[in-house]
Amino acid sequence: MGIETMRIGEVARQAGVNVQTLRYYERRGLLREPARRSSGYREYPPDTVRLIRFIKRAQELGFTLAEIEELLRLRSDQRKNCAEVRSAAIAKMEDIEGKIRSLQAMKRALGVLVRSCAGNGSIRECPILESLDEERGSRVPSTAGEPKQRRKW
Repeated sequence: MGIETMRIGEVARQAGVNVQTLRYYERRGLLREPARRSSGYREYPPDTVRLIRFIKRAQELGFTLAEIEELLRLRSDQRKNCAEVRSAAIAKMEDIEGKIRSLQAMKRALGVLVRSCAGNGSIRECPILESLDEERGSRVPSTAGEPKQRRKW
């Protein structure tokens, strides 16, 4: 008796994803292309569900598919040690911290805009819209990568 395989719909259901996600992961090389039955149906090995759950959990932690590919390569290479995985996790944490700082800067800038607008008057004189209109000379503060400049607000 051989290894029991699953069709794409069953794998998707057990992993909590849709069929298109599985096909996409195959195209990206995250999943090996499965064997096919004579009928053309894909036959996935049982560990596919575990692999998809791994990918989804890594995405939930902010890893990109390219980063997940590297994690999968590390995971499959028994000569590697977990220091490389730890390094990838630290890099991801630093990336997330940068995004948090950027989001906080955006929130502060939006707060300034909201406080500048009483919410009444003509839409043509809305301070929020005026600040977003570059032709009028106002600029939204930079949130990442740009040098700090003196702003009109």
